Amino acid sequence: MAEPRPIRDLVVAVTGAARGIGRATAARLAGEGARVAIGDLDATLAEAAAASVGAGAIGLPLDVTDRSSFEAFVDSTEDRLGPLDVLVNNAGILLMGPFLDEEDAATAREVAVNLFGVIHGMRVVLPRMRARGRGQVVNIASGASFVAPPGEATYAATKHAVAGLTEGVRAELRGTGVELTLVFPGLVNTELAAGSQPTRGMKWLEPDTVATAVVSAIAEPRPEVFVPRSLAATLKLNKVLPPRARESLGRFFRLDQFATGADPAKRADYNARIRPGA
Repeated sequence: MAEPRPIRDLVVAVTGAARGIGRATAARLAGEGARVAIGDLDATLAEAAAASVGAGAIGLPLDVTDRSSFEAFVDSTEDRLGPLDVLVNNAGILLMGPFLDEEDAATAREVAVNLFGVIHGMRVVLPRMRARGRGQVVNIASGASFVAPPGEATYAATKHAVAGLTEGVRAELRGTGVELTLVFPGLVNTELAAGSQPTRGMKWLEPDTVATAVVSAIAEPRPEVFVPRSLAATLKLNKVLPPRARESLGRFFRLDQFATGADPAKRADYNARIRPGA
């Protein structure tokens, strides 16, 4: 196995990094000496997060659903910090509720952020990385890339898509020196999961736990990272089981209650912030 590369002086851009996993990742990277760009739809909050993280981190406006905004974000990052070594596609939203009750605009918004945000980021940075013969894209997927609990069908669809997209592009870039990494977190204690019900046998993870795994995957690039590591066996087993067995496993772990049992009052502020047009 190759020696871990130093994080110090790597130029890393993190999307959706004013809060949650993204902010924790930016803080971890900056703490290890990386030159970090924090991108977020809320430019003021991105700047505040960068000031809090310190170590020369910069906060920039970024709408991941807009290709031109992503171009501007990467251009600004490279102008101020140098050629981009790593992009962490972290931005994502979760709309809970029955699929048939979901408004078209809400579905389109979730697909735009969770899937097209990753597509735009990869199409902006990968040509630059390939031309330099080095670089890494870390895509934050989810345990929902393997399962699709009721109440989060669209979210699960986007995370399945991110996993498939990453695997296909990785195969196309083999031999170029560019690495693609998928990170699959379990239940993370962030605003995205506010009001939801924990599943049986699963503990809430703190954002910094996921951030630590992301930084480790940058130091030692690899195709897949599960957080916690024990999650890998359960998720991969679920993939190979027949439908009825998958349903039984889901009921045992209470996956059917994660979103369907969510408290609307506890999700009200989050839902107001991520709704289309907000």
